[in-house]
Amino acid sequence: MISIVVVSHSRALAEAAVALAGEMITGDERPRVAVAAGLDESTFGTNAAAVAEAITEVDTPDGVLVLLDLGSAILSAEMALEFVEPDVAGRVRLSSAPLVEGLVAAVVLASTGADLDAVTEEAESGLAAKRFHLGSAATVSETGADGTPDAPADEDSAVAAAATAEVTVSNAHGLHARPAAKVVALVRGFDAHVTLTNLDTGRGPVNAGSLSAVATLNARSGNRLRVEASGDQADEAVHALEELAARGFDDQPAAGSAAPRSERAAGSGLDLAMGPALVRKTDVDTSAYQTAEPETESRRSREAVATVRSRLHDLERRTSEESGAQAGAIFTAQVQLLDDPDITGPVDAEIAAGISAVEAWSRQLDEVAARFEGLADAYQRERAADVRSVRAALLRALTGKPDEDPDATGAPVILVVDELDAATAASIDATAVAGVVTVARGTTGHGVIVAASRGIPLLTGVGDDAAGVRTGQVVAFDARTDAFLPEVSEADQRRFADLVAERSRERIEVVEAARGPALTGDGHRVPVLANVASLADADSARANGAEGSGLVRTEVLFGDRAEAPTVEEQTETFLALAKAMGGAPLTIRTWDVGGDKPLPFLPMPREANPFLGARGIRAFRRQPRLLYDQLTAICRAARETPIRVMFPMVSNAGEVATAVAQLRHAAAIDAVLVSGERSTGFYASAETGSQAAAEAGSAVPEGLDVGIMVEVPAAALTIETLAEGLDFVSVGTNDLTQYTMAADRGNDAVAELADPLSPAVLRLIDRVCRRAPDGVEVAVCGDLASQPRAVPLLLGLGVRELSCTPPKVPDVKAAVRGTDLADARALAAEVLTAGEPAEIRELL
Repeated sequence: MISIVVVSHSRALAEAAVALAGEMITGDERPRVAVAAGLDESTFGTNAAAVAEAITEVDTPDGVLVLLDLGSAILSAEMALEFVEPDVAGRVRLSSAPLVEGLVAAVVLASTGADLDAVTEEAESGLAAKRFHLGSAATVSETGADGTPDAPADEDSAVAAAATAEVTVSNAHGLHARPAAKVVALVRGFDAHVTLTNLDTGRGPVNAGSLSAVATLNARSGNRLRVEASGDQADEAVHALEELAARGFDDQPAAGSAAPRSERAAGSGLDLAMGPALVRKTDVDTSAYQTAEPETESRRSREAVATVRSRLHDLERRTSEESGAQAGAIFTAQVQLLDDPDITGPVDAEIAAGISAVEAWSRQLDEVAARFEGLADAYQRERAADVRSVRAALLRALTGKPDEDPDATGAPVILVVDELDAATAASIDATAVAGVVTVARGTTGHGVIVAASRGIPLLTGVGDDAAGVRTGQVVAFDARTDAFLPEVSEADQRRFADLVAERSRERIEVVEAARGPALTGDGHRVPVLANVASLADADSARANGAEGSGLVRTEVLFGDRAEAPTVEEQTETFLALAKAMGGAPLTIRTWDVGGDKPLPFLPMPREANPFLGARGIRAFRRQPRLLYDQLTAICRAARETPIRVMFPMVSNAGEVATAVAQLRHAAAIDAVLVSGERSTGFYASAETGSQAAAEAGSAVPEGLDVGIMVEVPAAALTIETLAEGLDFVSVGTNDLTQYTMAADRGNDAVAELADPLSPAVLRLIDRVCRRAPDGVEVAVCGDLASQPRAVPLLLGLGVRELSCTPPKVPDVKAAVRGTDLADARALAAEVLTAGEPAEIRELL
């Protein structure tokens, strides 16, 4: 298969074009695409050395197609050929094809195995559809029955057709790029020449194996197409196209199926799915494995590792293109397990001692998974699923057992798994899987994160309800109400069909209104912001209409670094986030770490009970340098864009006072630097720093609001003193619930107690809203703010700002608009008298 290199002055443009092209194909077979664009992430320009490196990276015996934008991109690409080996340069084709349209056409055709000449020709025809649609290449005599330009006739159409058929375009948006790409991929799999003619417009016949040609048909919903084929497999090709057309060209999402990438910024919005179950067990049957001598076992182990590593790298690339680098990094971390000497060393030793590769890898990875499961933090504990995922992949590679993948040509299935690992979530074909159900509870696992980023409906923690489900049995779920139906009656099917239609209409309405302000029915504006941990999150937040970020998770933002980020690096990242969000305000939470989840660059001692140890702001009592650098970066960013700073895990007024003093100190020292003084950063002595601070004054940058998170009952019960002199407080309902109820939501044994709608939790939120000092706004940034049904209650309690996950912004805004504050206060008063979460849910 050929490879492709994209050369552009803009990295953002090139990466976006690659992501768009990737959306056109759904299978695993796709060309490698490298980007050589921009001098860095934000500076325009091209670099011949970078182009040469990209060509070398994806070089293949089948050839490399280079697509360029303009000007110096052409010169850089030509010069790059002088930098690479002559035999490599001889396989490279520089093309004048349009960058975006050409790339889409090239990726689609290359994925079918077409050669370099065919892919180049297809890419250079990339503008055909646009030209013919807009009429820029046609005269009056060349117009079709609908008055628009004719599609270019296929030169081979004069050959007598051996098979013909008539199909109807039934999908809502017609034969646009994605379904057209599926037509091309399908017909190129047969030994046949296939043409299409639009019988309603008179356009055609065109070559069905060319994306640019198919696109010129302008086939809209309801149009009739004549399919004609000649060649040895003409009948098979026509029959396959008839089946594809009958399925709406696989462009009609089933209940809850993932939305196209262009729509995923707002998520699917349906949260429900129905279909035949595909039950996949985590365990791999190794009973038939035959142990060989150590040399053979060692070779098998190396080959299995290479196979799994290749698959993980592919998943990393695909996931990064589709869901952002943060999601792709999940698989980078899994690859590191394969190279960890603390794992591979014992594995190699056991194999050399006569243990089978299957047993050696199983034993070592089981031990690693067990260590993760023993951690106190729910997020860290769910990393055990990543280890088990790698273990299963290795065992499948060793035993030659592939995954049982759903059939993309049949009815979309509900995947039922013990737990959802990231590899499964990333490789799901959204046209074949309507949704996923997990037996185990867990909302922070990497599989859940990847599924959410792809817009795949998911219900976790169904437990024993899934015990009797068998493959092929029709099941359904509604994640909005946590309902799982292991058996579906005809009445249930009708109800789900109605729900799909109703929620689809709702979704259209809320997405269209998402960019406007959220005003209650009686005219009160409620800012709706988003929780972000990456630039991809920020892009998604803005696309969904967020009015800023109510929580920037810095420990996640920089959590993949081996060394602490510098002040300059943090400042640049914060400003990049602000730019991605269009200059909207950012609420930056300082490092939220603990003994159970240390940062790679902040080693911390093991604690008997990390949840009650040095978490959040407490972790920096003995190591203030990291916090100081971060506060300095926040102050610098605040001089250029609206910023708020928020301190996590405070429990008394002394901690707040110390944190604010550190902020003022950092601001004062940085003010000295800004005014021209030189320093290496952190002052060598307290006296020197204090003297500089005194000279510069102690005020933080103008406009930098200061707040705290309310995550422990002590903070809620003493909010009057803790929040004195602050600008805002934000309730973290996740930790507040766990600490109030003494229940870890990641622990199945007590998870039902960790309910944010518990009366005790709601009464603490009520107290914070009522007793916070005048002028201190109360926000909520925990999971409860992402639940639209809880919005009226939160507003009724007195919350005046909500920060949710980016895809939920349109729904939360809609919930605000559907709320009248007087009614909300009455609802809150009634809820506060309720005795159980179930009763509260009924009231909501």
